[in-house]
Amino acid sequence: MEKILLIEDNREILDNMAEILGLANYQVLTATNGKEGVAMALKNKPDLIVCDIMMPVLDGFGVLHLLHKNETLSRTPFIFITAKTDRSEIRKGMEQGADDYITKPFEGTELLNAVASRLRRCAEFRQEPGENTRQLLQHLSINDLLETLKTNRPTSSYRKKQQIYKEGNHPQYLYYILQGKIKTSKRNEEGKELIVGLYAEGDFFGYSAMLEENVYQEDAEAMEDATIISIPQQDFELLINQQPQVMRKFVQLLARNTAEREQQLIGLAYNSLRKKVAEALLTLDKKFNHTGNDYTLHVSRENLAAMAGVAKESLIRTLGDFRNESLIQMKEGDILITDRSKLADIAN
Repeated sequence: MEKILLIEDNREILDNMAEILGLANYQVLTATNGKEGVAMALKNKPDLIVCDIMMPVLDGFGVLHLLHKNETLSRTPFIFITAKTDRSEIRKGMEQGADDYITKPFEGTELLNAVASRLRRCAEFRQEPGENTRQLLQHLSINDLLETLKTNRPTSSYRKKQQIYKEGNHPQYLYYILQGKIKTSKRNEEGKELIVGLYAEGDFFGYSAMLEENVYQEDAEAMEDATIISIPQQDFELLINQQPQVMRKFVQLLARNTAEREQQLIGLAYNSLRKKVAEALLTLDKKFNHTGNDYTLHVSRENLAAMAGVAKESLIRTLGDFRNESLIQMKEGDILITDRSKLADIAN
């Protein structure tokens, strides 16, 4: 028999709910204020909690906050009941981790349906092995939440120059890079490529189209052999819908990418050839050099030209000038930046 805890300061409403749920063969526990409700939850470990918001001693938001700090109760389904129908009030409850909302006055069937639905969903979570995204805990940090997206996922290997997705395709996966480097790019009608995004180990990519509810606006391709985790779109959407902090994280990434792309377009329109090439080299170094020490850039001339937005021949000529000025060294196609400060002066 499933155990339901009711927390409500209005005795008439409390007794009415208890009677309805009792007739539905639930074991019912009751508390008349938030403080008493928290104590009963800690002691009895209910399967579901129904809680009023406006209460003396401790309100419903306080109850939810305290219960989510307790590891054994943080997964317990939680339903708010309230006389308030203000959208901001409902949103506040959902952002704090409530699973559902019932507004007063309500019919007995509304209560029964809400309780049955949440208990059923909770049972489904327990029965789905490996579905870590569907079992996220409200108290986890943003890094822990993102980690659950990647845990127990199959990996795919991509060879250098192998396409991962194509412009115009509908998104099906969020991608996470375990190893390797990925570029996203666009081509004009003449087939000239412009690289608009660079991603390395530890990066997510492919989320823009999902957040915008649109098709991919660029191609994605491996710059070198890569190992990638593919996270189904429905799991990603479930996470961002249930965890506002994760949504904020990806919105911040999207905003940063947009700002970087705007700067890139401004540079393509107004910068000199030398400045474009210098900026491309420094961008690659910043993205892929995590040590801060000397770092050899393994990048093809085609990709570097596509980053800088210049012709390959112009790029090669400019790299030769930089080498003669002792700004870089080149060996077997690889590039080593030897004077970042002077290169930065050119870029600025």
